[in-house]
Amino acid sequence: MQEFGILSLLPPVMAIVLAIRTKQVFISLLFGIWLGWVIIEGFNPISGSFAAVEGLVDVFKEPGNTRTIMFCALVGALIVFIQRSGGVEGFIERVNRLLERYEDRYEGSNRIIIQFLAWLTGLVVFVESSISVLTVGSLYRPVFDRLKIPREKLAYIADSSSAPSSILIPFNGWGAFIMGLLATQGFQDPFATMFRALFYNYYPMLALVMVLIIIFSRKDFGPMLRAERRARETGKVLRDEAQPMISEELTDVSTKEGVRPRALNMVLPIAVMVLLMPLMLAVTGWEAAVEQRPEETGLDLFLFAIGQGSGSTSVLIAVLSAILFSMILYRVQGIMRTKEMIDLTLKGTAGMVPLALLMMMAFAIGNVCNEMGTGQYVAGVASNWLSPGLVPFIVFLVSGFIAFSTGTSWGTFAIMIAIAVPMAESMDANPYITIAAALGGGVFGDHCSPISDTTILASMASATDHIDHVNTQLPYAGIAGGTTAFIYLLMGLL
Repeated sequence: MQEFGILSLLPPVMAIVLAIRTKQVFISLLFGIWLGWVIIEGFNPISGSFAAVEGLVDVFKEPGNTRTIMFCALVGALIVFIQRSGGVEGFIERVNRLLERYEDRYEGSNRIIIQFLAWLTGLVVFVESSISVLTVGSLYRPVFDRLKIPREKLAYIADSSSAPSSILIPFNGWGAFIMGLLATQGFQDPFATMFRALFYNYYPMLALVMVLIIIFSRKDFGPMLRAERRARETGKVLRDEAQPMISEELTDVSTKEGVRPRALNMVLPIAVMVLLMPLMLAVTGWEAAVEQRPEETGLDLFLFAIGQGSGSTSVLIAVLSAILFSMILYRVQGIMRTKEMIDLTLKGTAGMVPLALLMMMAFAIGNVCNEMGTGQYVAGVASNWLSPGLVPFIVFLVSGFIAFSTGTSWGTFAIMIAIAVPMAESMDANPYITIAAALGGGVFGDHCSPISDTTILASMASATDHIDHVNTQLPYAGIAGGTTAFIYLLMGLL
């Protein structure tokens, strides 16, 4: 491999700087990819430009990358299906009836119960962070308003239970994306690697626990305390000057006219997808598992096979099966005809194209950093002054800063995994803790960022003032993030 030295830092650093300055992650990543290939081609912008295009095309030479990108696009079709079929509306109606029953039975503790149910819903709907946020916001907003719980609290619960659950229960697009990044770094078993890293991913764990502490202790503080007092004393769920955001996603695809909303039209397709993911991991990894452990049988062999399976194949087959199941389910009920379902599939897929492009660029910049040896160079420089144990601490802080500045956790994963993994390997640092720090830092910075798409979506789904949501959530996220950083620091010093 050709040595590029300090030049190997330019592509990711310029991508970071541009993203921070312009807030345009796509342009920034594309420039970083182009710059990397220009340097590799001897600073020839012509051949470097052609090489950059080929680098983007070469992403699809890796079947795992292609499958992951396809999954990301197709999951949009499933989202549109469950909305159009009345599944989301039916689910909301069913839970609202449950909430009203709780309200009658537990007059004194209904505020705690409702907030806990909102948190639990965000945790259960881990299939995609946007679905989680939209479901919690639209489902619980009327109930929160009736109980005089501030909209800021609803946005906080929706936001802080979506991404953490999606990354900790990775049988979804998050898991497929992360496994793709790890495969790019040469891990032969990216699922097992990701699973081991989860045990060290402290920020999403603490973020989820932090919500529960706030709910059950009733000990709010900072701007959230002022919002709670306002709601309790005046009955105003929004401050007087607030400008609530309205979510177009909530009204863009409505239940088809004349269709009776049924929760099963949402629950069954999602259940099919979620249950098929671990099953397909076992199926795709079964042959390798039998070869490596011929003496094992039953559950032990099944669990080992899951670790040997193909994450990208599993999620793609799972979402395709869920879409096909939905088509049959809705056709049997007479909800949709074949042409309408095809049109909805194309509409949903089109809506996910930006995320699919982000994945493609993420894989491409990872390949550039590998080609230039960016991680190895950083590790070589850092080894002169940085203890291997402190690598996760530094990685967490840098990931948090990038995600806060750019507003994207996935873009941060793409940049930081390509640097952090080779750095950990070269410095003999724990790769699992380092990967966890990069992922947790990305979620932490995303939670704190006012330009994060998930943060904006939480404000929209809860119909609250966006800046109020950011201000009230920031202290809580800061405590979870600060505690996480301290844990990584302590682990490095001991």
